This record gives sequence, C-alpha cells and structure tokens, in this order.
Amino acid sequence: MTLPLVVGVDGSDGSLLAVDWAVAEAARHDIPLRLVYASRWERYEGGVPLDGTERPSERVLAEHVVASAAERAARSGPDVKVTTDILPDDPVRALLHEGYEAHALVTGSRGRGELAGLLLGSVGLAVAGRAHCPVIVVRGDKAGLAGGHERILLGAGEPATAGEAVRFAFREAEVRGSTLDVVRAWRFPAHEIVGHASLAEAARRPEEEASALLDRVLGEAVAGHPEVRVRSVTAEGPAHRILVHRSAAADLVVLGARRRHGAAGLQLGRVAHTLLHHAACPVAIVPQPV
Repeated sequence: MTLPLVVGVDGSDGSLLAVDWAVAEAARHDIPLRLVYASRWERYEGGVPLDGTERPSERVLAEHVVASAAERAARSGPDVKVTTDILPDDPVRALLHEGYEAHALVTGSRGRGELAGLLLGSVGLAVAGRAHCPVIVVRGDKAGLAGGHERILLGAGEPATAGEAVRFAFREAEVRGSTLDVVRAWRFPAHEIVGHASLAEAARRPEEEASALLDRVLGEAVAGHPEVRVRSVTAEGPAHRILVHRSAAADLVVLGARRRHGAAGLQLGRVAHTLLHHAACPVAIVPQPV
C-alpha cells in the first residue's frame, strides 16, 4: 500500500504554503496527498454570538478550508491524487493518529489563531516532537521554499538517532537530483588542559572522531545510493548555529530524533528546536525507532 503525504490545513497562510510544498513533494515521490482539517467544532456548534449576528459554523468553515486547499493543490499539481478529510478532534492528536499511516506529516510554521510573534506554532512543535513518522515543518525564505538550491542538508547526529534520518535524506536527494550536504559539528575539548600543545593538535582528536562518525553513519547509505552526490564535512562550533547558517543554501534540512516508548512529552533536543524556529528552509524531523 502506498502511504499518503498528510498535510494539516486550517486556512492560515502557513498551511497554504505547506500545501504548495507538499504538492511538489508528493509529485516527486509519486504518492497521494491527503489534506486534513481537525478541530473539536462540536464544542461550539449551536453557539449564538452576543451581538445576534450569524456566523458560519466551524463545520462550514472546515469544509471551505479543505475545499480551497484541494483546489489549490489541484491547480499546482494536476497529476497528484488528492483526498480530504475533516476530523472532529484536537489537531495535534488527529495528526499524530494520521502519522501511523502516512509517508510523512507536513505542517505550516504557524496556524490560524497563533500569536503573530510565534516563530513556530504549538501544533507544529508538538507534532514534530511526538509523531511516529517523519514530520516536515514548512518554513523559511522564498529561496528555501522554492527548492532552487538543489541541496539537501543533513545534520549528522549520533548513530543511535541517525539511521532513519540518513535514509530519508538520501531518498530526498535522489528524487530531487540534489547534492546531499552532510555536516557533523564538533567542539574543542574545553575541559582539557592543552598545555604546550598547539590548537591544531588539541583539535585533532575531536575532529578525527567527528570524521570517523560520518563514515560510520553514511557508509551503508552511500553504497546503496551511488548516484547521489555527497559532500560530508566536519565543522567546529555549536551544531544548531552551524546548521541554521547552512540552511540558507539548502532546500530541506533533515534531522534525526530518538523516540522513547510511553513518553508523552517532547523528545526534541536543542538542535531540532533551533532549526524548527530559525531555519531558512523547511525542516524534516525523522524519528528513529527505539
């Protein structure tokens, strides 16, 4: 069975950008697109405004939102199969449930009703932190959203969290015909006394360890995708700053995340949080099964 790419829609500008991005992504992978609106509208049905004026019910609004999103998707991707659904549930819970039967989940960076000052809406953050499938938060500048850089950026984490993210990044680079830039950050061992050793000597060990980790993480995937152009580098500095900076020249940033069974809270670290709020292109969070 071909799993669909699921997009959470709510009529906001952010969700419309997510639809546009997802149409192109579905076309690249030749998979169907599923547009989902979720809200507990039954709580509000029948309510009468204090000023006596009529307002559309949440159900009517939902039908309008999904119909408009479907029309938008059909215009930009006429060959992509599009289905829609309206779910009377909390948006986070609904999308997490959808994620069990999805190629990936796609959300905008901010939803309808979110405060204008938020860098990332609560729904996108919660879904990215808890879903059991890859989650792509569509954000960034016009260049990053347009996909014209022809580069996928992979932040190489520890082997325990990297496997699925590596496979995801290679598939993306392959279907797009893009170069895959893989970055592993390392830091000077500040807790050690360098003594008379030069800075170059002090840096050699952590840099060599970072390079060796890249080889371990990428080895199997490189062999399985010989047509993908890979540029792997190590860089000294905080990983979150390095990846945010490099996201300005990428079409997608891919990060791995480890999920813990039974954990209800978010499982995202500092690097993922920073990229979800500040990257200059869409961000994919790929869970690594326990």
